[in-house]
Amino acid sequence: MKNNNFKLSGLILLVLLVVSGTGIAQNKVEIDTKTEGASFEHFWSNCVGAGRANEGLRAGWLEQLEMAQKNCGFKSVRFHGLFHDDMFLVFKENGVTVYNWQYIDDLFDRMLDLQVRPFIELSFFPKSIAAENSKTQFWWKANITPDESKFGEWHDLVQAFTQHCVDRYGIDEVLTWYFEVWNEPNLVRGFWDGSKSQYFALYKQSVTAVRSVDERLKVGGPSTSNFVPDARYDGERENNKGFNDAFSVKDINTLNWRGVWIKDFLEYCAKEKLPVDFISCHPYPTDFPFNPKSGKGRDLSRRVTSTKEDMQWLNKVLEGSAFPNAEIHLTEWNTSPSSRDAMHDFLPPAAYIVKTNLDCIGLVNSLAYWTFTDIFEEKGGASSIFHGGFGLINYQGLVKPSYHAYRMLHQLGDEKLFSDDHLFVSRNSGNGKIIALAYNYPEEYYNSVPRGNNKREEGTARDLNFNLKDLQPGAMFKIEVLDKDHGNIQSYWEKMGKPEPPTREQIKVMKKVAENLKTSFVKADENGEITIQQELSPWSVVLIEQIN
Repeated sequence: MKNNNFKLSGLILLVLLVVSGTGIAQNKVEIDTKTEGASFEHFWSNCVGAGRANEGLRAGWLEQLEMAQKNCGFKSVRFHGLFHDDMFLVFKENGVTVYNWQYIDDLFDRMLDLQVRPFIELSFFPKSIAAENSKTQFWWKANITPDESKFGEWHDLVQAFTQHCVDRYGIDEVLTWYFEVWNEPNLVRGFWDGSKSQYFALYKQSVTAVRSVDERLKVGGPSTSNFVPDARYDGERENNKGFNDAFSVKDINTLNWRGVWIKDFLEYCAKEKLPVDFISCHPYPTDFPFNPKSGKGRDLSRRVTSTKEDMQWLNKVLEGSAFPNAEIHLTEWNTSPSSRDAMHDFLPPAAYIVKTNLDCIGLVNSLAYWTFTDIFEEKGGASSIFHGGFGLINYQGLVKPSYHAYRMLHQLGDEKLFSDDHLFVSRNSGNGKIIALAYNYPEEYYNSVPRGNNKREEGTARDLNFNLKDLQPGAMFKIEVLDKDHGNIQSYWEKMGKPEPPTREQIKVMKKVAENLKTSFVKADENGEITIQQELSPWSVVLIEQIN
């Protein structure tokens, strides 16, 4: 049942989306809009992910990046495969190595024209530098086996690439970039067919090469995968020991989760006197340990606060290391690391994105959502327009609820006035306008981040009730509601009968549906006060933005 009636009692009260069921009662919060605020950084906009470099040469990819940058504020993009053979980087001519920068230049030029910088991931090996008969990953055959006898060639490539970037874009520009060494080298069945020591040696060659161009350039790693509660990565290579805890406990959230290779990496760099300008890893709230006794894996999803807990662990480790001032860039993150997880297309990730990012203010320099687009081919092309792809935007350019989450986060000001477990009120220091975000991540789902085919649109509703005072009389606020009936494009597509693919005319209609949320407007009274009173339906996100 919906009720859009307004009540006047000295203040304007807004009542929206009254749903069936019992909500969580909320006492009214009083907020003085002129009170001193606490500055905070929009770290969620500092970086976002994409698939591989070559995909960035496509018109659709660039069009979606332009839209995501404009509306979500993303400042940089990280992707795999910058040195892959499909970028045609390295040639041998009469026994002499020749570098070809044309494809990289084309990609970087277009990104910079869109006000987006590259977050450099130095990977993977060109075939000429990889080990003979190197193992490969993905259908596009990323070379992942190192040959230490060719590490000098790798050094020369990284050095030449870095120098070219400085020559083309200027040192002042490139000093704002980040150079990250490799991607998830702890995953021997994934992205690195080598040992931990070999990765450390590659880091040494890489950082030495980058810093030889300019010692101020920012480098870091180890770019390892999600946190674990066991010893599988303690040795030189992933092993099948130490999984008992993950398989025996009923509640995995009682285990002590920790980052992979982080301490060893920091100790190695301190011993070798190597710079670490930033630490990077991928805190997906998931794990998939393999039990050698049963021959089976266990698909684990941790509690909603796990990312915040991982960041707290990481901050503590850095404080006790030789690099206490290193930045923290978490260069991949999502509800799960599967590009075929149906949940990525559904509503719940939006509330998860908002809650996690707001909870983690002050703990990290970037938390890069993986990815901004479904133009992403690690598993090849998908058979459906909604296939659980990582993207904030699907292949046809339809924005998902997760996109709206980032768009709403981007609208926030830069001074925090108030926050609790479902409301964040901010002020723009430049113009003094008030912007608030409210969300309902139902408490009954706190124990496990949503994933899989269950849409989870059910849950306990929550009452939103807060008062803003000391506004200009008549100040206008725009209220946008993202919920199961608004901005939830996958559900709308289902109601259409799942056209596969939609016609051009259907896509035009779907784009409007995907982008248009439930919108209303309210004004402050003659005393400069306004009360927002609303029942938040499960998984909904509400942007309350002063527009004059």
